[in-house]
Amino acid sequence: MEDSNLKKFTAVQFLNFALGFFGLQFAWQMRIILSGPVTESLGASPLIYGLIWLAGPFTGMVVQPLVGAISDKTVSPFGRRRPYLLGGALIASLALWIFPNSSNVVELLQHITGVNFPALTALFIAAIMIWVIDACINIAQGPYRALIPDVVPQEQHSIANSFISLAIGLGSVVAAGTAPFLKWAFNYQMSINAQFIMAAVAFTLAMLWTCITIKEHSIRKEVELAHEAEKKEDSFWDAMKNFFAMSPEVSKICLMQFFTWIGTMCLLINFTQYAIHTIYNVPDLSNADFTTKIHYLDAVTNGTNFSSICFAIFNLICFVVAIPIGMLSAKFGNKKVHIISLISMVFAYLGMAFTKSPIAVAVLMGLAGIGWASICALPFAMLSQYIKKGTEGSVMGIFNIFIAGPQVFVCTLVAWFISKCSFMIKDTVYINHHWEYVFIIGALCLLLSAFIAAKVKDINNN
Repeated sequence: MEDSNLKKFTAVQFLNFALGFFGLQFAWQMRIILSGPVTESLGASPLIYGLIWLAGPFTGMVVQPLVGAISDKTVSPFGRRRPYLLGGALIASLALWIFPNSSNVVELLQHITGVNFPALTALFIAAIMIWVIDACINIAQGPYRALIPDVVPQEQHSIANSFISLAIGLGSVVAAGTAPFLKWAFNYQMSINAQFIMAAVAFTLAMLWTCITIKEHSIRKEVELAHEAEKKEDSFWDAMKNFFAMSPEVSKICLMQFFTWIGTMCLLINFTQYAIHTIYNVPDLSNADFTTKIHYLDAVTNGTNFSSICFAIFNLICFVVAIPIGMLSAKFGNKKVHIISLISMVFAYLGMAFTKSPIAVAVLMGLAGIGWASICALPFAMLSQYIKKGTEGSVMGIFNIFIAGPQVFVCTLVAWFISKCSFMIKDTVYINHHWEYVFIIGALCLLLSAFIAAKVKDINNN
């Protein structure tokens, strides 16, 4: 009955609703593209880099379910979701500024204290900042996803999630494309520090706009119902049991999501390193001396810019196809459109595993963007069909475990595997790693995810 009282959104309202996610993705994209070069310059090997990336899955598995459940029961003058949206953005923005300045922070501390800190102190500070960034992005992201069933009628959930995909695509395009564009148009190379500051400002302003303009409905009655449900639950495991009790299809959707995100994170975590080391033939620099790092500085910069261009293409396609995917899923069903999108991503991954042509890789990243648009929208739309009123935040938080959990696999086993797949660069004393292997692993996982998706029953269209 309460859902029937929700007014349908217009396209303009959907665009306004999605603006905060534009800023969130802007910050997340900058962290994806540039965290590898920053941490490698501070001494991180492929395995250490993967372990630092554990910040994402661990904070996702802990923070999102916890904050989602708390936000369901929050009653404040600012609403139940908005405090988490804005608070997460503000703290993350501070960490975004500190992260690329970790070496400067160490120098300042040494100047103040007169103590010479160990060589890896800057890497340790950078790792902490990544954990803070990821935790705060999760603080904002879970309640943001929960806003959809809060304020949007159920029949528009697929479209709402597609507009979120559109915002993800646009935010990522602007974040990834700004530095390469300035280099191409004005021959100005934007520093990594400046790019992180830009991300911090975008995250704060966009989330502030969403918090000001999106009106949350009165939810006191729903909060009371959530409290009653909490009294009946003795533990987290009871909440998990109730989550899977919503429908037998929920287990299939979660398993689908698990393998989807192993495949997705193979690209998101490793693409910049793949571009630098495989496409531009830069050796592993984690233990290199200062002279070697300077020698390869231009190649690293070119590889990073190429990665940014590819991510811009990847997310531009996501931006372009996000709304059509939502419209097609409304007509033909979520799972059919999702399966086709995943298969397109499989072909893109296999192509990148067996080519070193920059042009081919850029085109294949565009093809992978179709799958990315679907991944950002349709699994959430499939799950939202089973959510009970008043539990939106906790359900989305638990669902995030099947996004964050697979990242642990990529950050540990896949990172360890890549660290073992080293080779000597011909006619040099340097080693490199087979970063292209991550795409073979990712393709197999995405193919398995598509197979599981075919087994999911779609309420609106089987």
